[in-house]
Amino acid sequence: MQTLPDIIAKDLTVVFCGINPGLGSAAAGHHFANRSNRFWRVIHLAGFTPEQIRAENDRTLLTYGCGLTTAVERPTVRADELSRHEFLAASAALGQKIERYAPRHIAFLGKAAYSTISGQRKVEWGPQPAAFAGAKAWVLPNPSGLNRAFKLDDLVQAYRQLYLEAGYMVDDIPPSTARI
Repeated sequence: MQTLPDIIAKDLTVVFCGINPGLGSAAAGHHFANRSNRFWRVIHLAGFTPEQIRAENDRTLLTYGCGLTTAVERPTVRADELSRHEFLAASAALGQKIERYAPRHIAFLGKAAYSTISGQRKVEWGPQPAAFAGAKAWVLPNPSGLNRAFKLDDLVQAYRQLYLEAGYMVDDIPPSTARI
């Protein structure tokens, strides 16, 4: 089984935590490599990057104080192929990783992983009341192309809330996204 390497470093502002790698991303060796996934567009429009990064350049995200990891390492076609047991088994390693690298914020992309790992049945979007492994925990909508419950603008607004709370300044926003 091919896994996807984390893109992480000490003291980042935000680590985005996907549910698990898609098969295409794992095969390509890059996060959010499926063309239908909106992650790279969303983080650019929300202000995290001055230009839209391509999946094959995912390591450049570190330049902007952001990292990438997944809650579960096993690649699947769909996240609903993962079992509750897999999330629970992965939670200790994820917690240790976040403690070791000490980002200020961890953003879980989707409610399922955070709900299972935290033990909270009811999870709201946005900042969470409890930290995760020392990092301020957030739950953001998953940008997967399979998640059609959220339009692009809705995703951008949710991610932008984290962008602003994480300490990025409005003046740091690229001109193309200042209207959002």
